[in-house]
Amino acid sequence: MSSSSATILDQIIAHKRREVAERQSLVPVKLLERSLYFENQPLSLRKYLLRDDLSGIIAEFKRKSPSKGWINPHAPVERTTLGYMQAGASALSVLTDTEFFGGKNEDLTIARRYNFCPILRKDFVVDAYQILEAKSIGADAVLLIAAVLTADEVLSLGRFARELGLEVLLEVHDSEELDRTLHADAVNLVGVNNRNLHDFSVSLDTSMELAQRIPAEFVKVSESGLTSAAAIEQLRGAGYRGFLIGEAFMRHSRPEKACSTLVQELRATEPVTVL
Repeated sequence: MSSSSATILDQIIAHKRREVAERQSLVPVKLLERSLYFENQPLSLRKYLLRDDLSGIIAEFKRKSPSKGWINPHAPVERTTLGYMQAGASALSVLTDTEFFGGKNEDLTIARRYNFCPILRKDFVVDAYQILEAKSIGADAVLLIAAVLTADEVLSLGRFARELGLEVLLEVHDSEELDRTLHADAVNLVGVNNRNLHDFSVSLDTSMELAQRIPAEFVKVSESGLTSAAAIEQLRGAGYRGFLIGEAFMRHSRPEKACSTLVQELRATEPVTVL
């Protein structure tokens, strides 16, 4: 890993650990467990992505990123997420990190209030407290990033999430991360991030190369750099059923309309069934 990318990741994780410690002191676990969402049965991200009547798109609400800065700071959560689902997305992803991505927990709770679909909490999970927090704010699934966790951490955090009824999307960037952290009893879905951590370039070749290394029992999700129906069709051919798209939508003034356009393009490529 290059020094620049390592520095950014190190900064994010160091800040996240401090943030989690502070939240634990302010909001104890007992308070999280009193949330009205804590007793709800989470929706299955895996099942929604496997549905043939849906697009497979996980539409992301993302205000900014460490590399691009502000992308769309003023997009309203309610209108955007509702629009994503009306456009034909299969699920939602909501960034809840404030310092580096401009999100907050309330964004996910608002999305939960207005949408009946699986919602992935997108954040840097480093502690079991964040998984309890995810359930308390209405998430159905959590992200575990192999690049910032040990194999034992993925196993323990993944098992804990599944005990709470949440599904786990494991994000990997290469075969080393995949082989090191993939546990059948801790992970439901595997996300391949097409962004290179060394130089931040994006290539769909990453997803294509790892496709055959991911066992069939895991739902495959491709992340980053997806901008066209042709790319999604290519990935479907390699066995991918989930397509996480954030920046390509959020850089538009109306992200939900960009999502609708892509879904319509996808539907236009599907074969017509003759009865």
